[in-house]
Amino acid sequence: MTTMTDASVREFRMPDVGEGLTEAEILKWYVQPGDTVTDGQVVCEVETAKAAVELPIPYDGVVRELRFAEGTTVDVGTAIITVDVAGGAPAPAQGPTQEPVPESAPESAPEEEPKPQGRQPVLVGYGVAASSTKRRPRKGPEVTVAEAAVRSAVQSELNGHAHAPAPAAPADAPEERPRPLAKPPVRKLAKDLGVDLATVTPSGPDGVITREDVHAAVAAAPETTAAAPEAPAAPAVPAVPAAPLTSYDTARETRVPVKGVRKATAAAMVGSAFTAPHVTEFVTVDVTRTMKLVEELKQDKEMQGLRVNPLLLIAKALLVAIKRNPDINASWDEANQEIVLKHYVNLGIAAATPRGLIVPNIKDAHAKTLPQLAEALGELVSTARDGRTSPAAMQGGTVTITNVGVFGIDTGTPILNPGEAAILAVGAIKLQPWVHKGKVKPRQVTTLALSFDHRLVDGELGSKVLADIAAILEQPKRLITWG
Repeated sequence: MTTMTDASVREFRMPDVGEGLTEAEILKWYVQPGDTVTDGQVVCEVETAKAAVELPIPYDGVVRELRFAEGTTVDVGTAIITVDVAGGAPAPAQGPTQEPVPESAPESAPEEEPKPQGRQPVLVGYGVAASSTKRRPRKGPEVTVAEAAVRSAVQSELNGHAHAPAPAAPADAPEERPRPLAKPPVRKLAKDLGVDLATVTPSGPDGVITREDVHAAVAAAPETTAAAPEAPAAPAVPAVPAAPLTSYDTARETRVPVKGVRKATAAAMVGSAFTAPHVTEFVTVDVTRTMKLVEELKQDKEMQGLRVNPLLLIAKALLVAIKRNPDINASWDEANQEIVLKHYVNLGIAAATPRGLIVPNIKDAHAKTLPQLAEALGELVSTARDGRTSPAAMQGGTVTITNVGVFGIDTGTPILNPGEAAILAVGAIKLQPWVHKGKVKPRQVTTLALSFDHRLVDGELGSKVLADIAAILEQPKRLITWG
């Protein structure tokens, strides 16, 4: 969505680049103030909780201002760049800026704007619809009980209705002081620095204390201490060091903000772990014949140029097992208290990337031939490693494979992706002693782990699926007879 700020300047707002996302981080600007842009030109790259996305500008013009710097997280619907569409002279070059929040604002925050009912559909690159609601007026500074009493007495005196003087307060009663006016962030800063706001001289309008006032009080503290008269002797008390600006040693610890993919993954895993009752079953299987088939397929003309590895045949084995046991390809609808059986398989493959763990899926994997499945797997892995996986590629998964074996791990207890009933973990394939045809021989062996949602998958169904996968990997010829 764009907004006219004057006759020739338009604002380009952060669009909703995924399903229901509320914010995105600006990773990189491709333009600067004064640059000429054309309709459809990519102006920046942003990272959402699901993917990195490039944003195109929807009109021609000259960049006037970049509202936010790289690395800033911006809410959907917020203007991020302004463009002069009249073709006038370029504005003076300036770096990305963000509108400052006035320090002089009173402590009471403005009321939130009423939210519109329901999300309006948007197009990528055009933002969200602007709300027509109006902001309620700000609250004034707080008035203490003592101030209210004084004002009432003065007003009564002016009106000629003054009452008899109130009895004097007891000598030992503490003097009541009005609470200093300051915003919550300023109060926290003062607390961290050990500054009493009652001793700070405010410089903001209406007597509001600003950050600068707190820092000035800290800077003046040594001088005040030096000039103060010597206090009467008192029992020695150990000196308490001033509160540090941070609660950790920056030389020994590094703190990384939780955002983007990591934040979304954490929320999804916590939600899944505490919503779906997980059950995990294990089986150790001889995959020697599967490994031989992998080598044979690498020489097959139909598989030339394609990624052929054990994961390809494991994925195919899972798809065959789902075909034989379709009830495991389902989801739980809590709102309607229904089990939703899926007649298609969108096969998710967990991928570790520099941005965190993502799970893109192969759409309609059940309908693909082995060469088509190999091609789709290769594209999925390459796109994920380049950080170009689209939000659409990570939506709608029905079952997932996570290959922890690539890290040398024997097995694990994987957590379900939200909305899915099963996830298969594949362990490392190792040469181990194994009883084969009555004799102990070195064989290629791996361990599989299948986690499933026990609300809709009972032990019998989960066991049948895992047993079918193991049987196919032991005797891959079953792909032909069962598939």
